[in-house]
Amino acid sequence: MSETNVVFNSVESFVVGITRALVVLCGAFLVLMMVHVGSDIAMKLLFNAPITGTLETVSYFYMVSIVFLALPFVELRHEHVSVDLFFQRFPPGLQIIVYALGALLSAAYYGLFCYQTTIDALKATAERETVMSNFIFYVWPSRWALSIGSGILVLAILLNGVRAILKRQIPELGMDTDAAS
Repeated sequence: MSETNVVFNSVESFVVGITRALVVLCGAFLVLMMVHVGSDIAMKLLFNAPITGTLETVSYFYMVSIVFLALPFVELRHEHVSVDLFFQRFPPGLQIIVYALGALLSAAYYGLFCYQTTIDALKATAERETVMSNFIFYVWPSRWALSIGSGILVLAILLNGVRAILKRQIPELGMDTDAAS
């Protein structure tokens, strides 16, 4: 096995491992959200005493985390929305080039997104950001979900692009791969 393959396999194992951990975390947030909302409804109907902060917790923590921390998993499984109107008609070599360039462009965009959301998260953390509510509700921890999710997404996009170049083939879009399962 060449040194390039060893490095690639190490990076792939890292990205897949951290992506799996994020998916488990997303699953936990999903279960917590269901229990939280269900409990809020039960408390409101049975005791006319809804749980304070349910809307804020769902909006700022559960939903943001579920969406942004799951993006790398979606990328590794090649299940992002794609439009391949002309792409399928390209020769295989051109498909690889276009796929790799698309991965590079996507990585650049999400890299900038990660950079900006990290700056925003640092600022929110330093200021201990809150939102208007009838109680103090800190939202600064949820700002990190965007930064972490988009940062790992950049790694997943680059991994897929490099994999396409090394294997000299692009994945079937929307198909499950062994690495992300």
